[in-house]
Amino acid sequence: MLLNLISLGPGDLQQMTIAAREALILSEVVIGYDSYIQQIRPLLSLHQEVHALPMQSEIERAERAIDLAAAGRRVALVSSGDIGMYAMAGPVFEVLHQRGWQGTNPDVVVFPGVSAFLAAAARVGAAVNLDVCTISLSDLLIPWDVIERRLWAAARGDFVVALYNPRSRGRHWQMDRAVDILLTCRPLTTPVALVHRVTRANESVTLTTLGDIDASQADMLTVVLIGNSQSYLMDRHMVTPRGYQHRIERERSENDTRQPLPLTPNPSPTRGEGGACLRPAESG
Repeated sequence: MLLNLISLGPGDLQQMTIAAREALILSEVVIGYDSYIQQIRPLLSLHQEVHALPMQSEIERAERAIDLAAAGRRVALVSSGDIGMYAMAGPVFEVLHQRGWQGTNPDVVVFPGVSAFLAAAARVGAAVNLDVCTISLSDLLIPWDVIERRLWAAARGDFVVALYNPRSRGRHWQMDRAVDILLTCRPLTTPVALVHRVTRANESVTLTTLGDIDASQADMLTVVLIGNSQSYLMDRHMVTPRGYQHRIERERSENDTRQPLPLTPNPSPTRGEGGACLRPAESG
């Protein structure tokens, strides 16, 4: 009576954790979106029972995994990235909640993994080295007005922003709107990284700025990293400084019995001045 929720990582099987890999191999039944099942085929054995289901079958996958585990099977439900982030852990616990689950029958173990935005950040250096928020631009499950409020909050809070699901065939304007909102608080020179199919075949990385971003380069397999007011580009890398240099400068100033330096970014040719950081209705 065990249900393992297995994170597969961003794509490359080498990015799976050892614990997740071992739990997958020891499971009797493996359930997942058919594309993810194909991804892990090299790790599966002939004695394992495999259920490959289509896209938008999240609740069916969750219910089947719970039912089989409750019947005494050792089940692995797999999902890409980290299974707890925009993935299958949510639907599983929602179904369990509806059924009045008390923590057993089945037992549930969640195996964390490398999220796509973390893999993308690693590809470009140190993009999310300070406070960061992730926002999905898909309004399939969340109303757009809620997503837009979150974008405004991220813009005002000067967070590094990771955009998931930025653009699809039927949803092409939301990323442009997200850029417009962020530009109310950030300069045109704010660094941006578009990382497509991170760690997978045909991976590509595009470094640009918020003013020059081409939304048509993004799709559902792209993570868009947008820097904060401190971020800068450096030789094919994107860096968000943590603030150590400011601390060193303050300590030196204090030792010299001078006034501490203000906590403002050093002048940089890759950064400019931000906007008023107000909604249009709030300006004036």
